[in-house]
Amino acid sequence: MAPLLEVRNLTLRRDDGSGSAILSNISLEVKEGEVVIIQGESGCGKTTLLKCIAELNVYQKGEVLLRGKSSREYGIPNYRTRVQYVPQRPSLLPGTPLQFLEQARGFSARKTRCAELKKEGRTEPDALALAEEWGVQRVLWTREWGTLSGGESQRIALAIALGLAGADILLLDEPTSALDPESAAAVEKTLVSMLPAAPISAPKGTGPKALLWITHAPEQAQRVGTRTVDLTRH
Repeated sequence: MAPLLEVRNLTLRRDDGSGSAILSNISLEVKEGEVVIIQGESGCGKTTLLKCIAELNVYQKGEVLLRGKSSREYGIPNYRTRVQYVPQRPSLLPGTPLQFLEQARGFSARKTRCAELKKEGRTEPDALALAEEWGVQRVLWTREWGTLSGGESQRIALAIALGLAGADILLLDEPTSALDPESAAAVEKTLVSMLPAAPISAPKGTGPKALLWITHAPEQAQRVGTRTVDLTRH
């Protein structure tokens, strides 16, 4: 099976004048149905790698291919609807999560992607319903981001990423770090169930094709991961 995502010899150097590398010649492949765990010591570049793959950081060398095409061939806005980064902590945004969700749906690249999904017979998951499955009351969607707890905002941000749909791969930066074990287990179950190879899966076509997942919890890596990449060794 051809890779869904390929990272080839990716290098990013610090811009502090030292020229030292944060990431040096990183290469990896992700196939459909995989949950690739990214591990490594603090400061080894895990989050930086995900941001480079999402084309949020400018790297000096290497390339990232989705289904054999570069982000520039897709166009960066369209590429980001297909390769979606979910931060560990959502930035302190103005307004409410519901307003943010509606704003994101209004972007032209998102509208184009939604039209493509409809032609393919794929549907968007209900973001509010997903969050509710994880213990997030619907009323919280109408509250200011700054009033939400870390766990609430983390679950809502992930529900938004899934609810927007269309992403071939989600880049997850410790998506359950602020959650209690019960909530984390519920999130894990949903994410894994949406993958194409899941034994008991959500309706086909509603979720990502693969996950690239940063976690510091070995137990979680064993539960959800299909394999692990340790950046400390690179």
